[in-house]
Amino acid sequence: MNQAKQLVDTQRMFFYKGQTKEVEYRIQALQNLRQGIVKYQQRILDALRADLNKSEAEGYGSEIRIVLGELDHALEHLREWVAPRTVPTSSVITDAVSAIYPEPYGVALIIAPWNYPFQLAMGPLIGAIAAGNCAVIKPSELTPATSRLIYDLIQEVYPEEYIAVMEGEVETSTALLNEKFDYIFFTGSTGVGRIVMKAAAEHLTPVTLELGGKSPAIVHHDAELQLAAQRLVRGKFLNAGQTCVAPDYLLVHEQVYDQFMEQIRAEVQDKFGDDVMQNADFPHIVNTRNFDRLSAFLANGKTVMGGRSNRDQLMIEPTVLTDIAWDSPVMQEEIFGPILPVFTYSDLNPMLDEIVRRPKPLALYLFTKDEALQEQVLDQVSFGGGCINETLSHMTSHYLPFGGVGESGMGSYHGQQSFEAFSHHKSVLKRSK
Repeated sequence: MNQAKQLVDTQRMFFYKGQTKEVEYRIQALQNLRQGIVKYQQRILDALRADLNKSEAEGYGSEIRIVLGELDHALEHLREWVAPRTVPTSSVITDAVSAIYPEPYGVALIIAPWNYPFQLAMGPLIGAIAAGNCAVIKPSELTPATSRLIYDLIQEVYPEEYIAVMEGEVETSTALLNEKFDYIFFTGSTGVGRIVMKAAAEHLTPVTLELGGKSPAIVHHDAELQLAAQRLVRGKFLNAGQTCVAPDYLLVHEQVYDQFMEQIRAEVQDKFGDDVMQNADFPHIVNTRNFDRLSAFLANGKTVMGGRSNRDQLMIEPTVLTDIAWDSPVMQEEIFGPILPVFTYSDLNPMLDEIVRRPKPLALYLFTKDEALQEQVLDQVSFGGGCINETLSHMTSHYLPFGGVGESGMGSYHGQQSFEAFSHHKSVLKRSK
């Protein structure tokens, strides 16, 4: 019997015992995870430094703190989430009550990516545990130090028949996807998302797909330019641009273009230093394959800021490109790196038409004080989620479901929505005799 099948069978047998459905068991499991993360905190930070050269401040803020916040939120609200929810009954049936019972699916598979390798493994796991499931985690092989610490952490905190980790290359993911899981949660590229969904269809397994896409940012002529520059630089160059909701390209009103570019330059210098290539804390590109892919984009258009790279160090400095066409290579796929193509506009409407004609983005960011324009963009453009006069912060809220639409994903999580994602909602009508 192969390892994947044996693990799934073992977990399914454990799930049938009913222990994971007990609320106290779930609460204790979440508390154990929190204690384990606190114990492993320095090793987590060391692994993120080894895999992606994340500083301790960035590693803690973008990975550990978010996970601890999700855990605390789930622990605070879990009892109310698991309770049956009474709903109105049709007036045709006068002697009945109706309720919705959240119940776990069973054995869940969580496939995590490499860009936030700790946060994006633990976040879905919190939802799976809160909802009462068993789970198998497949960490990314591209971040081996983080993958190993996740394995060690989970092995110390949980019995394998409840929560387990399977490390390995693509063949490990393939072996897991060949098994019948009750739920699959995948975070990664749109291309691999299609493979996951096809494999899930063989077993009619429900899925959440957290994918990506080309997320636009718009700076209108009435924007607070210094604030917009600060928030765009933070959102774009966090983790060297290797963020699924990073602004992928920028649309700037021509009236403020020159002034805004100066603000961008000043903000990059302030945040990363006079010479980013000498900044020991600027994150690295994950591997040579992605470095080479990104380096090819540097030949697109005109470089007005940055443009230097070092293949030995897997480092590309924050770069801004202009004179870009909509059919340029850099506009054909999600960049996922510290390269920002910029367009100017005098009339936003044709630009919105260009956005709408393309696959629906995971995020959109709009900087303007004009409330009518805000409503127009929100009404006209479909996207997973986003911000007005901010970047990234929508995905840090426990009260905003996070997910994509169309090619940028399906399903959502965070906060209560993580619990809902890993729960089947059983409708029950009780009628008197």
